[in-house]
Amino acid sequence: MAEGFIRYFGNENLEIFSAGTHPSFVHPLAISVMLEKGIDISSHRSDSVEKYVDQPFDHVITVCDSARERCPVFTKGGEKYHWGIDDPTANIDNDSTASEAFRTVRDKISRTIYKFLDDKKWLKTSQKLTHHSD
Repeated sequence: MAEGFIRYFGNENLEIFSAGTHPSFVHPLAISVMLEKGIDISSHRSDSVEKYVDQPFDHVITVCDSARERCPVFTKGGEKYHWGIDDPTANIDNDSTASEAFRTVRDKISRTIYKFLDDKKWLKTSQKLTHHSD
C-alpha cells in the first residue's frame, strides 16, 4: 500500500523500490481497499530486501515494526525513517474485521506518506490541490 500511495502522490522525479523481509504476493484485501481510493496495486510485488542491501539510496523507510527489527542495515542508505504502522493481517477474526483493519492501515499510510512527501516538496502538483484527509 505504501508504494501505491508514494506513486500516487509523489512527483515524477521519485524512483521507488519496495521490498520486504518476507516477500510474497500482495494481499487481496490490500488490493481491494486501495481500489476503493482509485489506486490499483494489483501488479505490484514485493522483492526481497536482500536484493537492495548494497545499493545506495537517499532514503530508506521501514513501515512496520517487524520489518524494522528484521531489516538489514543499509550501509549505503541516506536518511532512514521508521513509521511503525500496524500489520493489518495481525489479529483478524473474520472478513469484516480484516477489511476494516486494512482500511485503517491504508488511511494511516495515506496520511503519513502525504505529509512526508509534502514536507519534502515531492508531491505531484495536482495532489497539492486535490488531497483530502480520510
